[in-house]
Amino acid sequence: MNSAYLARRLPDELPPDPMHWAAAWLDEAIKRKVQRNPNSMTLATVDSEARPSSRVVLCKSLVADPGYLVFYTNYKSRKVAELDANPQVGVTFHWDALGRQVRIEGIAVRSPESESDNYFASRDWGSQIGAWASDQSMPIASRDMLMQQLRERTRALGVNVSDDMQEIEDGNRPDIPRPGHWGGIRIWAESVELWIEGTDRIHDRARWWRHLTVGADDSFTATAWRGGRLQP
Repeated sequence: MNSAYLARRLPDELPPDPMHWAAAWLDEAIKRKVQRNPNSMTLATVDSEARPSSRVVLCKSLVADPGYLVFYTNYKSRKVAELDANPQVGVTFHWDALGRQVRIEGIAVRSPESESDNYFASRDWGSQIGAWASDQSMPIASRDMLMQQLRERTRALGVNVSDDMQEIEDGNRPDIPRPGHWGGIRIWAESVELWIEGTDRIHDRARWWRHLTVGADDSFTATAWRGGRLQP
């Protein structure tokens, strides 16, 4: 890794592409295990009436070039309903132990099916079952009813699980396909802010922005990044 990415200050001449810095910071946080989920990020959305909502999700991929990140979720969840109404989103990574923060704003689109299939296949069997068994964000009367729903849907997939959902009783797990209502969301970055903690609250901040043009397959072409420093 280029050690310049891990300096305590941004260079006097700002780098031309902030996503490589964001990726390096994320990689360092994961490598050093600075927190239980160093890839966690706060995702902010708004609904059709411009009411904000936020939640923490896990970034599973940050692709510096061409500049997007990916998380996975139930497409019937509240967050995706809000993304369908307004695809403009914001995410924040904050690593307090490192004194670094990344803010990304951009446009959310669903991942290609192949990307979602490949990631789903890499998950453990419990997480695969959970994608089928839980109607994310929908109300349910009790924990007992939730567990009963989990058992019923799991067995409908041909998986014979124990009542506590902790193990497969016959030891044979069939291939579990990805449900169509579950998959990836790509967030294409339109603006990026890098923040490094400073003494006396004189933090180092800079923001970059670019313009995205959507293509036919939900990919984008982008202008070059432009950037400038921000006062703390």
